[in-house]
Amino acid sequence: MAISVHLENILKEQGMTSKELCALVGITEANLSILRSGKAKGVRFSTINKICWHLGCDVGDILKFDGNLEVDQDE
Repeated sequence: MAISVHLENILKEQGMTSKELCALVGITEANLSILRSGKAKGVRFSTINKICWHLGCDVGDILKFDGNLEVDQDE
């Protein structure tokens, strides 16, 4: 996958559970789980903004680009 999600690592570093983050950000545990697993097809900038603010991190700490182009099979 060209974009990988490292949210689990940041949560552990901050000593925060996903349930706590969900309550702060205002998203469901199911949606956060989809994001954490890397299976999300998209995420709102406002959600990323809230996650970064509450975790005290940068977008680049959560999302990493591996330098490869991934072509969506649906296109």
